[in-house]
Amino acid sequence: MDVWAQLASGFAVALTAQNLLWALVGVTLGTAVGVLPGVGPAVTVALLLPITTKVDASGALIMFAGIYYGAMYGGSTTSILLNTPGESATIVTAMEGNQMARRGRAGPALATSAIGSFVAGTLATIGLTFLSPLVVELGLKFGPPEYFALMIVAFTTVSSVLGDSTLRGMASLFLGLAIGLVGIDNQTGQARFAFGVPQLLDGIEVVTIAVGLFAVGETIYAASKLGQAKETLETLRGSVWMKAEDWKRSWKAWIRGTFIGFPFGTIPAGGAEIPTFLSYAVERKLSARPEEFGKGAIEGVAGPEAANNASSTGAMVPLLTLGLPTSATAAILLSAFQQYGLQPGPLLFEANAALVWGLIASFYVGNVMLLVLNLPMVGLWVKLLEIPKPQLYAGILVFAAMGVYGMRQSPFDVFLLYAVGLGGFVMRRFGFPAAPVIVGMILGPLAEEQMRRALAISQGDPRIFVTHPISAALLALAVLVIVAPWAWRRFGPRARA
Repeated sequence: MDVWAQLASGFAVALTAQNLLWALVGVTLGTAVGVLPGVGPAVTVALLLPITTKVDASGALIMFAGIYYGAMYGGSTTSILLNTPGESATIVTAMEGNQMARRGRAGPALATSAIGSFVAGTLATIGLTFLSPLVVELGLKFGPPEYFALMIVAFTTVSSVLGDSTLRGMASLFLGLAIGLVGIDNQTGQARFAFGVPQLLDGIEVVTIAVGLFAVGETIYAASKLGQAKETLETLRGSVWMKAEDWKRSWKAWIRGTFIGFPFGTIPAGGAEIPTFLSYAVERKLSARPEEFGKGAIEGVAGPEAANNASSTGAMVPLLTLGLPTSATAAILLSAFQQYGLQPGPLLFEANAALVWGLIASFYVGNVMLLVLNLPMVGLWVKLLEIPKPQLYAGILVFAAMGVYGMRQSPFDVFLLYAVGLGGFVMRRFGFPAAPVIVGMILGPLAEEQMRRALAISQGDPRIFVTHPISAALLALAVLVIVAPWAWRRFGPRARA
């Protein structure tokens, strides 16, 4: 079946009344949490993971994906009006967007952000549609050694990219690997790391750890920062619509931002921060009015916002085709797949084609919904910034406890949730990223299984991992990801200076 036929079958799934409703719920929630400072897509998806016990896989995953890319739209509102980036990817938007708002041009800044997000999201989804089958064909050639090496690449890239320190990222990863080993070993039947606690023999639920680290831990951290910074909300003055001159200066920036952001999203060591700063630098270099940068240049909003949204859509390529998460939210989405017994990768496209292509088709639908939601209703989203923070954070903690308790009606799970949440707060306080914990917990048991299979094939000879060309190349890439930043700091131009 060719790509067009697969995409047509995907639209048949995405355009059902039920999935359209889930897409609308997802993009609406995503916009709302993007607007609210301190609440991001990772927290929201983690908070909603317990619904996987009640909602079918297609609907839940369409909603979770809508939250992910919807938050990219909403994050610009906070950055422009409040000068408070909700995530690191929207720092550049705040630099120019808030200056535009102070000059009474908040409307055009929000408009170029929304339209640029739509353009970038749609073009990036086209890229996702046609690139995914090519990556899947490569992935189908993988055996146990290649899959194990791929897991090692995932471990190293996520640990190195998500966080300020590779060492802290690795520490978080090994914590996740240890948590993933808790319970009874499937091959030997022996209990591991259960410490005589009966509730741990079945292992620890990914949902409990994800909600604890992201929803509870992040909320406690955000609450601890209340009142430390003065926030000034800029009001919407004048027209929300862009003038002809604004369109002329924005459309090329949207296209350039898309082509900068999408490739960075698709590579394991990508992320959204680098392409947004790179897009900003490109627009400043190419602008006919470079003197406006730092004072409210509309290109400085249009390009980075497009790069940001294209990067988030590009992150779905390695997630869906290889099972590699390249961001914190992608790691939570990976755990959502596993709640349904699904492992993203080449075989997912073979065994669950309707689900995968329905999810991809929902991106096209969701981007149209977001454009309709963001431009005419911008005044409503601004009202969300007036919600008192203490009530907001208290509500998140209550819903987190209710969701985790509702899964198994176990008080032990609630106790574990808040213990993990306090641990997440400490990690956040001292700069340890939470995403590698989830990646280690989910992919650790899979890596162990593939390693055992590979060693069984080679009769215990570990050279099988370096004699297969693809696995050797992937292991070399993993080493490069760890060594290259250290070598750059040690021997780069700054070190020599």
